[in-house]
Amino acid sequence: MNFQSPIPNPNLQGTLQVNNTSVTQRPAQAGSGMVDPASTQARLSELASQVLERCRTLGASQAELALNEDAGLSVGVRLGEVETIEYTRDRGLSLTVYFGQRKASASTADLDPASIEATIEQACAIARHTEDDACAGLADAALMAREFPDFDLWHPLPMDADAAIQRALACEAAGRDADRRIANSEGANAAHGHSISVYANSHGFIGAECGTSHSLSLSLIAGEGEQMQRDYWYDAHCHQGLLQSPEEIGRRAAQRTVARLSPRPAPTGSFPVLFSAEVARSLIGHLLGAVSGGALYRRASFLLDHLGKPVLPRGIDLIERPHLVRGHRSAAFDAEGVATRESALVRDGVLERYVLGSYSARKLGLESTANAGGVHNLQISTGTDDMAALIRGMGRGLLVTELMGQGVNTITGDYSRGAAGFWVENGEIAFPVDEATIAGNLKDMLLGIEAVGADVDTRSHVLTGSILIGRMMVAGGE
Repeated sequence: MNFQSPIPNPNLQGTLQVNNTSVTQRPAQAGSGMVDPASTQARLSELASQVLERCRTLGASQAELALNEDAGLSVGVRLGEVETIEYTRDRGLSLTVYFGQRKASASTADLDPASIEATIEQACAIARHTEDDACAGLADAALMAREFPDFDLWHPLPMDADAAIQRALACEAAGRDADRRIANSEGANAAHGHSISVYANSHGFIGAECGTSHSLSLSLIAGEGEQMQRDYWYDAHCHQGLLQSPEEIGRRAAQRTVARLSPRPAPTGSFPVLFSAEVARSLIGHLLGAVSGGALYRRASFLLDHLGKPVLPRGIDLIERPHLVRGHRSAAFDAEGVATRESALVRDGVLERYVLGSYSARKLGLESTANAGGVHNLQISTGTDDMAALIRGMGRGLLVTELMGQGVNTITGDYSRGAAGFWVENGEIAFPVDEATIAGNLKDMLLGIEAVGADVDTRSHVLTGSILIGRMMVAGGE
């Protein structure tokens, strides 16, 4: 079979037909030099159909694949000088074939017809020699997505290195000028890019997605000699116009950096610990890992057999919202084509379901929760207090703004990590702390959450505010 892709039409407008559903696409601006997602998706969809047909002729009973075309620009500046300019352009095919319940996968970063043919033949050859797996196969056909709303994720910019350099320079200059104690810079980085992808399988499902990403970050150093401290700030969004300004990011990075000067040891003992929003999402990440199908069927989770049991305090919900407009991980379907939907992971503190793709669901005797590839925009219910109010309420304890090390046992839940942040006395920040260890057990920590702040960090698909845990062991130098 000859693999042919139609020549992209830069003037294509209107809709892309996917599973008989019209998907609105925004055309590229004339003369912009930017890619048109509709024509690229149509071309990749045609190629996907050809690949699936070729797998069928070679004897595969089922097949699924993902095709992508990505491009990006990243620039780095340091001390007012350009250090790096990097353009990236990637494309690839990831293919999985099934011969009955024998499975094999192969991939290629070259979409040349000869490379695609070799990839198909290799996957089919491997599958013929693998062992049967009773849980192998595509997700159920009845679960495939049939509606494809527009989540407003496509906001591209021309790959203009000069414009990106100016943003990075302005960010670094604002940070370096914000405080005379800023002694050095580790640099600012400005990046943007886009991704266009198609997933297809032999159920007849073809789903197309596209999205853009924009980010700006700065890392600064304050102080001198052994007293130097480093910190950073960044922002990320699918729309550059919604990022914080370069000057705001620069000033925020400077404020965070100088606030860490002259650290002191934290007291040792059992104290309240407040995780700032940007590190609090790691706690939610540990919960997600513990209720994911892979950990559960391997019996490698500290939350085994917790379905229908409390995993968070009463009054706290964890809701997956995959259809948020401009969400960081909004999607109409998961990595297997299963339709996503809003649903509770935790309701009133009680675990209502697991996080499953089709394979792990079959291993557990359950049904896919449309989470092949991960969760989509998980929101935790929050209170009305911002971080300042939480600090006042905690009285005496540790505010954690950075975590270090990997001391987490996902089987037992034992937790011990290095931490930096600020010591709190009488409801006020007393001094910075840069070398402390916090320890506990994740099951107890999650159940010991006393408050979730209203200061939600929107730069991730896990949307949480600061999290206050009533008691943890803190090991400092006092």
